[in-house]
Amino acid sequence: MVSAVLHSPLELDPPHDPQLAAQAANDALLETSKEIAAGTELVKAEVQKDIKPQAIVTAPVVVVPGRLRQWAEQLFAQALPPLLGLALLVGLWSLVSSSTGKSIPTPAETWEQALQVFSDPFYRNGPNDQGVGWNVLSSLQRVALGFGLAALVGIPLGFVIGRFSFLSRMFNPLISLLRPVSPLAWLPIGLLVFKGANPAAIWTIFICSIWPMVINTAVGVQRVPQDYMNVARVLNLSEWKIASTILFPAVLPYMLTGVRLAVGTAWLVIVAAEMLTGGVGIGFWVWDEWNNLNVKNIIIAIFVIGIVGLVLEWALVKLASAFTFEEVKT
Repeated sequence: MVSAVLHSPLELDPPHDPQLAAQAANDALLETSKEIAAGTELVKAEVQKDIKPQAIVTAPVVVVPGRLRQWAEQLFAQALPPLLGLALLVGLWSLVSSSTGKSIPTPAETWEQALQVFSDPFYRNGPNDQGVGWNVLSSLQRVALGFGLAALVGIPLGFVIGRFSFLSRMFNPLISLLRPVSPLAWLPIGLLVFKGANPAAIWTIFICSIWPMVINTAVGVQRVPQDYMNVARVLNLSEWKIASTILFPAVLPYMLTGVRLAVGTAWLVIVAAEMLTGGVGIGFWVWDEWNNLNVKNIIIAIFVIGIVGLVLEWALVKLASAFTFEEVKT
């Protein structure tokens, strides 16, 4: 037998009040919002607590030593090869000195003599007895005069030869004929024409240093893109406007390369010319010390000549780098 118990709906559900239910829901939502906000603030505090000490501690330890180490590696990579080359030179020099019975002085003996020479480089005891400083300045003066005259003539001549094909065909055989002539072959011509040692030396520098500037400038003009010249024809520009606004900026790297080669040739020629003409100059100083059998001063003069040539080359490289967008290689 199945029995069932029936209840009234009023007895199963509690009394329902809409206002009380809405108030309870609002209270629950407010409590939940407060709990979420409190949790968010706690998370922010924990994150800041973890981040700040790490930034303060790790920055000096990781970043700064890395930069110092990179700078030290670059300095070591740049300084090591020259130092090794200098050490090799000194080692070979010492070996040659010991193998020749010290007829060639050792590096230590030459260094002691150099200290005496450069202790008073600008003394004067007569026209043929002057310090190494006066000799270097006299040689540089001759180089500046001969090189300057060569630049005034050679650079415009190179522009003209490169610009006009008729002149290029006319001057190319003359340049090919005269350029290989030895510098010392021009010295007797200078002595014959100018009747003096100093102008003859300047003439020799001029005639030997003009060719690199003429050739490089002409080649630079010939390599200017044809599109540039077509634009100049369309705009109906004058020759002066073409040379100043189109050719000169394009030819400047070639021209400065010729100037670098020319100044090296000029410094090389002046030493040989002064050995033959005499007077005051680094070349004459070398020859005079040879006559006195002072080998130490000859070696010192060799280093002086090399250092002065290196300084001239470095100055022209800096000049070329300042006026060109291209990298000028040493």
